[in-house]
Amino acid sequence: MISQNSKEMSSWFLTFALTLVVLTSTAQDYKRAYRTAKDLFSEGKYSEAMTAFNSLTIYDKDNPFSQYASFYYAMSAYRLGYHTVAKDMMLQVKKLYPQWEQMDEVNYVLSKIYFDQGDYFQARSVMDQIKDPAFVSDLQNLKRVYIARIEDPEILRMLLEDNPDDVEIAKILVKRLGQQEYHLQDTVLINSLILRFGLSKKELITNIAVKPIIKDTIRVAMVLPFLASTLDPSPVRKRNQIILELYQGMKMAADSLSQEGIHLSLLAYDNERNLEITRKIARQEELKHVDLMVGPFFAEEAKPLLDFSTTHKISVVVNPLSNNSDLVKDNPYSFLFQPSYETIGRSSAELAVAKSKKMNCLVYYGDTQKDSVLAANFIARARELDMKVLFARRVIGENSRTILTDLATATEYDEWKNPLQFSLKKDSVGCIFVASSNELIYSKVINSVETRRDSVLLIGQESWLDDGSVDFTKYERINIALASPNYKSLTNPALNDFRKRYINRHGVLPSDYSAIGYEFIMVMGQTMNKYGVNFLLTTRENDFVPGLLGSGLSLSAQHDNQVVPFVEIKDGQLLKVN
Repeated sequence: MISQNSKEMSSWFLTFALTLVVLTSTAQDYKRAYRTAKDLFSEGKYSEAMTAFNSLTIYDKDNPFSQYASFYYAMSAYRLGYHTVAKDMMLQVKKLYPQWEQMDEVNYVLSKIYFDQGDYFQARSVMDQIKDPAFVSDLQNLKRVYIARIEDPEILRMLLEDNPDDVEIAKILVKRLGQQEYHLQDTVLINSLILRFGLSKKELITNIAVKPIIKDTIRVAMVLPFLASTLDPSPVRKRNQIILELYQGMKMAADSLSQEGIHLSLLAYDNERNLEITRKIARQEELKHVDLMVGPFFAEEAKPLLDFSTTHKISVVVNPLSNNSDLVKDNPYSFLFQPSYETIGRSSAELAVAKSKKMNCLVYYGDTQKDSVLAANFIARARELDMKVLFARRVIGENSRTILTDLATATEYDEWKNPLQFSLKKDSVGCIFVASSNELIYSKVINSVETRRDSVLLIGQESWLDDGSVDFTKYERINIALASPNYKSLTNPALNDFRKRYINRHGVLPSDYSAIGYEFIMVMGQTMNKYGVNFLLTTRENDFVPGLLGSGLSLSAQHDNQVVPFVEIKDGQLLKVN
C-alpha cells in the first residue's frame, strides 16, 4: 500500500516536471523568435524585422532577449528612416536597462539620431556618456561629419561653450567665421582658437583672397636619383630605369605644354640616392627660385628638401608614384599627386555602399602598414555610412587558410558534389574589401568567391593585375572592382597620340612610368597655369583639374589627390566602374 507521503512526493515531482517542460518550451520559443527576427535584420528586411522584434521587446522573466530585441527594433526603424521611433525605443532601453553591457552602442546610435534631427547639443551630450575606448575613432568621425554641416556660427559658439576642449567644433567655427566678413571680436576669437588648437589658418579662412601667382615660365626642379655616372649607351635595363622612364615622360609633357602656351623649364639635379648630396643640393642658391620641386623619390632622403620647401614656401611632391601620407604630414607645402592610402580606403567604402546589394561587409588585410591604413579607413568610412562590418581579419602566412574557412566551407552539395551552401550563407554579405597586394591573400579570396558563386562585391587593388597569378577570366566571372588611381583608358585618343609620339622619339612603347611622368607634368602644368605656382594656397575643396591620360587632380585639405577611379574587366576590357 502506497503511503500518503509517497503520493505527495509523486505529485510534487509531476508538477515540477510539467513546469520544467513549460519553461523550456517557452525559452525555446523566445530563442526561435529572436533568431528569426535577427535573420530578417541581417538580410536588410527591416520592416519585417520590426514586426518580428516587437513581440520580443516586452519584458518577461522567461525572455532573455528583451534588451537585444528593443535595440534591433530601434536599429530597424533607424535604417528605414523612422528616426523618432528609433529614438523613443533607444530611450526606453536606457530607462529600463541602465546597466546593459551594450549601452555605449545605444548612446552612439542615439547621438547619430540627435545629429540627424539637428539637436546638436543633445547629440554632443550623449556622446560624452560613451566610455568604451573602442568608440574613440568612430566618435571623432561622427563629429567630423555632422559638425561640418552646421552653418550657423552662433550654434557653433554655444556648442564650444558647452564643450570647450572639442577641436572639431573649434575648427568648424573658425571655418564658418572665415567664410564671412568678420569683425574685430571675431578676429580675436579666430586667432585664439587657431593658437590654442594648433589649427591651420590658410586651410580654414577662405574669405582672405590669395591671388594666384602666374608666371610666364614655370621652373620645376627634379631632384632625383639619375645616377648619371653609372649610365652607358647599352640597351640593358638600368638600375634606375624607373627614374629614367619618368623623366622621359616629363620632358615630353613639357614639350606638349609649350605648344599650348604653358612654358615649363625642367631643371634636373642628380642626388645619386645619397642623403648628403641631397643636403648639398638643398643649399644651392638657384633652388630658391624654382616654383615646384619633385623628389628626391625615396622617403629616407626627403627631409632636406621638405625643410627647404617650408623655409622658402615652395611646393614639393616627393614621389609622384607614392600614396604614403607620411610624406605630407607637418609640411604645408608638400602634397601627393596620388591619392593617399587613407583616401583609397575611404573611397572604397563609398563604392561598397553604392554598389553592394546588402549593407554589410568583410575586410581582409595583411601585415604591412599600408594594409592596416587601408583597412582602418575603409572600416571607419563604412560605419559612417551605416554599413556593418561583420569582421576584419588580419591575414599572415600561417593563418591564410582562415580565408577558405570563412568563405568556402561548404555545408550542402548537389549530386555531383558541387557546393550549394556554405557556413557563411550565400548572398548574405554585400561586399568583401581586400586591403592588400599580397598574392597569397587576394588569390585565396578570389578563388573562394568564385567557389561561392554569389552576388558579393569584391573590392581590391590595381596591383593585382600586375601579378598575373590569377587568371584574368576570373575577374570577369565574379563581381570585382579594383581601386585604380593610375587607370588609363586604352580608347583614349590622347593616350594613342602620346604612344605614337613616344615611339617616334625613343623607338619603343612607353612604360607605365613614362605615362605617369607625362601625366604628372601635364596636370601640374595646367594646375599652375590656372591657379598659380602658389596653387596649394589658391585651390579650394572640389577644385578639379582634368587629366589627359588619367583621371585628373583634386587636392584635399590633407594635400592628397581625392580622385580614385575604380575599374572592372568586362568583355576583355578594363573599364571604369564609377
